[in-house]
Amino acid sequence: MVFITEDLIRRRAEHNNCEIFSLEEIALHQQDLERIEHIDKWCKELKILYLQNNLIPKIENVSKLKKLEYLNLALNNIEKIENLQGCESLQKLDLTVNFVGELSSVKSLQHNICLRELFLVGNPCAQFNGYRQYVVAMLPQLKWLDGKEIERSERIQAMQDYPQVQVQIKAQEADYLYKRALEREAAQEKMTEKKIEPRKLHKKNPGFDGRWYTDIDNTLPQSSENKENSSETDRDNEAVGTDEEEKDKEFWQQPSLYTPESRLETHQYLEEKRKSKEGRSDEKKKEKPQRTLVTAEGRILNVNEPKLDFSLADDEENNQFVLDLAIHRHLDISLVDVDIQPNYIKVLVKKKPFQIVLPAEVKPDSSTAKRSQTTGHLVVAMPKATGQIQAKPSCNNLQKSTKTVEKLEVDPKAYSFPDLANIVKERSSAPQGPLQLQTGMPKVIENNEYFIDDPDVPPLI
Repeated sequence: MVFITEDLIRRRAEHNNCEIFSLEEIALHQQDLERIEHIDKWCKELKILYLQNNLIPKIENVSKLKKLEYLNLALNNIEKIENLQGCESLQKLDLTVNFVGELSSVKSLQHNICLRELFLVGNPCAQFNGYRQYVVAMLPQLKWLDGKEIERSERIQAMQDYPQVQVQIKAQEADYLYKRALEREAAQEKMTEKKIEPRKLHKKNPGFDGRWYTDIDNTLPQSSENKENSSETDRDNEAVGTDEEEKDKEFWQQPSLYTPESRLETHQYLEEKRKSKEGRSDEKKKEKPQRTLVTAEGRILNVNEPKLDFSLADDEENNQFVLDLAIHRHLDISLVDVDIQPNYIKVLVKKKPFQIVLPAEVKPDSSTAKRSQTTGHLVVAMPKATGQIQAKPSCNNLQKSTKTVEKLEVDPKAYSFPDLANIVKERSSAPQGPLQLQTGMPKVIENNEYFIDDPDVPPLI
């Protein structure tokens, strides 16, 4: 039996951030529920409630939902319309394919003045003569019945024929209730006479405690005695399978009435069959044999069960081996286990082994394993057991090791630089201070052919 729990409602309220106090719509269909409970206390703001295709026999615990506008209870075991007077805002009620036989219980919906649509198709009361006229006359606020609009002329005619239709409905309802009482008694007698025996799914060997153990000698050929036992077990399982098929065929071919009790019986049969099938599959399922990592001769095998990319590099400068294993970037480190041995390394990634043989012996105690912060890969550094770390050449050693640079000597005569001192001729320093008259005659440039010494021209100052 499935109950309505807070966890169930929160899981179905993901569209509302799992908040139930402000929830306005929730779908609880196909949950095998057998009772309505807690919803009116936890979800008071609810406007739409889906409860179709369950095993609910009674409408209850919804009267406090003042804002409820749509209630879907199709495909359940409801036999009477009740406990909906408090749903003041109810506009649509779906009771398709239930077991409502008390058509007079429709009168309780008169208090729901906002009700506009009602679905009763598929119920026993829908087969009564005068069913539609009775409902139309009983619920004047209704606009649609079973998906068909109620016209004004139809309502007037239903109100006029109501006295005669009411008498017919009461008589048919009484006949149905008497028939229904007989069906309940027959179902009760059938349940008491029926003996529920545990189904034997397989024949257990003596001393079998239900647990599986790993046989260390599983490589040996199977003995004749074991073969006989296994063949007997297979024959027993085949016999059980044929027996189950016969019982299943008998159950479905047996004629039965469509009643709430037969619906519950079918549900229980399917549930038992599902559980027995799961139990049988669990017992048949054997523990997966562990992959061989070391042969009987002691030879280490290379295994990559998780199918990860990897690279094993020989770092000669640091005298170590570096393993780069491309595990998933977002994989939690708790799912990775590293085991370093002198001759090999084994990494368990989600319980799947990765193992590789090393080219030389390493020091497990000095090895380190880290996750790359960029790629998420697992990087394992394993120092070698033999050899020395090569020192990196320093700058001073590089200078000493380099040969002396020989400079090329060039003949200075090939490249003669101009004398800057001879570019500009030196001038005689001009007298400083106040202007002084130049005494004496200026020097006559006698070498100039154009010079004429005119005595009449006074000398220049």
